[in-house]
Amino acid sequence: MVKKKLADIAIIILGAFLFALAVNLFIIPNEFGEGGVTGVTIILFYLFQWSPSIVNIVLNGLLLLVGYRFLDRQTTLYTIIAVAFNSLFLHVTEGWTIDSHEPTINAVFAGVMVGVGIGLIVRVGGTTAGTVILARITNKYLDWNISYGLLFFDLIVAFSSYFIIGPEKLMLTIVCLYIGTKVMDFMIEGLNPKKAVMIISEKQDSIAEMVITQMDRGVTVLSGHGYYTKKQKEVLYIVISKQEVSTLKKIVKSIDTAAFLTIHDVRDVFGEGFLDISK
Repeated sequence: MVKKKLADIAIIILGAFLFALAVNLFIIPNEFGEGGVTGVTIILFYLFQWSPSIVNIVLNGLLLLVGYRFLDRQTTLYTIIAVAFNSLFLHVTEGWTIDSHEPTINAVFAGVMVGVGIGLIVRVGGTTAGTVILARITNKYLDWNISYGLLFFDLIVAFSSYFIIGPEKLMLTIVCLYIGTKVMDFMIEGLNPKKAVMIISEKQDSIAEMVITQMDRGVTVLSGHGYYTKKQKEVLYIVISKQEVSTLKKIVKSIDTAAFLTIHDVRDVFGEGFLDISK
């Protein structure tokens, strides 16, 4: 448990560093906006030259005092660490620059770095406070996806910067936020995409046998029936990699061209032949 927590804290620190780096290398130099508390700190920096690192820790500290009741003990601890290191890195990297003057490219890289940074923090159970707390609350009580809940609240803050950064920079900010959301979604929900396939066929035994022998994949048989005909049917459920979809289709086609298939995206598959859930 101690090693696991130390590894989590190291990931949080890395995420906080990447987030701060995105702000100081790409967002502020290009006069982009941002979402959440970071967006507010950037607006205050543009208006009054207030230090983003100080404003960030003050505002997030206040929000954390209000929202800590919605977080468990470990999440609260991880959030405090994330906010503290994010503010520290905002100060440390304040003078860092990169020789890139293409706004669109900078917006893309800002989004990627923000998405990876926050995604790492949230994936191990932390938050960056601010709107991430609101996103976790909506996830808990409204079942909203965390990354899209965060995008919703971030856009509210981003649009409020319209009169400061102008329409073009606002559009690039929205691009940045969208890319960040997609990257964050990828980081949070899994790096292990698979396909779940359901097959309804009159020749399910032959299909299952070939899947087991040729693809070395397990097959689960589900019982069902047609609603209209009331005829009992067996449904094959198989989880495979994206690369194996073509092989499975060929197997089904060679046995039963009248078979009915549905293919779904799934992530983080645990169990024999995939990831070990105990790790």
